[in-house]
Amino acid sequence: MKTSAFSALHHRNFRLFWTGQMISLIGTWMQNVGQAWLVLTLTDSPFLLGLVSAAQFTPVLLISLFAGVVIDRVSKRNLLLLTQSALLTLALILAVLVSTGTVRYWHVLVLAGLLGLVNAFDMPVRQSYVCELVGGREDLMNAIALNSAIFNGARIAGPGIAGLVMAAWGPAAAFYLNSASFLAVIAGLWLIPPTPPPAEAANRQVLEHLREGLAYIRRVQAVGGPLLLLGILSIFAMNFNVLVPVFARNVLHQSAKGYGFLLSSLGLGALAGSLTLAGRARHGPDPYLLLGAGIGLGLFQIVLSAVRSYAAAAGVLALAGWSMMTFNASVNTTIQLAVPDVLRGRVMSVYTFLLAGVTPFGALFAGFLSSRWGAAVALQAGGGIGLAASLAALAVYRSRPRPVEAVTG
Repeated sequence: MKTSAFSALHHRNFRLFWTGQMISLIGTWMQNVGQAWLVLTLTDSPFLLGLVSAAQFTPVLLISLFAGVVIDRVSKRNLLLLTQSALLTLALILAVLVSTGTVRYWHVLVLAGLLGLVNAFDMPVRQSYVCELVGGREDLMNAIALNSAIFNGARIAGPGIAGLVMAAWGPAAAFYLNSASFLAVIAGLWLIPPTPPPAEAANRQVLEHLREGLAYIRRVQAVGGPLLLLGILSIFAMNFNVLVPVFARNVLHQSAKGYGFLLSSLGLGALAGSLTLAGRARHGPDPYLLLGAGIGLGLFQIVLSAVRSYAAAAGVLALAGWSMMTFNASVNTTIQLAVPDVLRGRVMSVYTFLLAGVTPFGALFAGFLSSRWGAAVALQAGGGIGLAASLAALAVYRSRPRPVEAVTG
């Protein structure tokens, strides 16, 4: 029985995949920073930046609920080799276009859409593959925690590195480095023995299968409530990829380097949030922590809209990052402990849909407001809606005289 805080790393296959992901995720965050800065440089339009983000996440919106059907019928390792190779190729194409000076806005828009198409399969298959890598449930939670740690660590390191790289060599260098970073994951996957795909379920009606899961979510408030609040906050209060570059450039008058470190501050707060939850995991999910984090996410965005100091903005973004990660992970934990195993995949696909799939709506909302009235107004509007929704959920929860796990009515 392994009791180490790094017990999942005792598994060779997980160790190979985890190490590759640690490198690749840094490259992914570098590309996110470089792409946003490139669009602003090409267009000087916050709305067109939001449109790129919308194009990148629209495939997740359209496909994520059905991607699980494919994932359950093929070898996860082989599917990951395909998706990671595709992501490498897309990053390389963008790097070549930028370095040769031939890049146009429509190139970025099309590549963002293709990136989203690949991610619609890559994101859920990476999460579902973890259980195979650690050989079952014993070290599964530890593996999930370690994956969260490297994701948030990359959120800190990637933007800062990207800012330095772009300041020295331009955004093309960030895209080349991201393309190369996928080689670490692909090499690790080649060293992992392939496993045969699971037996295909006979006569499985996909739409009926999905309807059963959605009916469960509507019926059980302990699951439907947190998911409803997650959907509201995802659309209105989690648009940092659109708003932070606009706020950094137009309000704080920062360069690419300053913008990168602002996103690193957001990641530092998110890492602190994941460590907070890891430290209290034995106590189980806390509805007040979940709701308090939602309130903080909205409140800190309103505060950020009034800040004009770079150092103060970095501090407020760190607090917003803590709130966002604490809220998202609390919703995840609450749902995972409430849902029966037979419905887990379907319910978690809805979680992924609400966390990432609705991003196009949020990106268009933030991009439109910041284009018309500025990033500060967009932060106030999104933060205000998130704050109001979280306070309403808290009022509903506290109004219940008996112990009820639901977050919203």
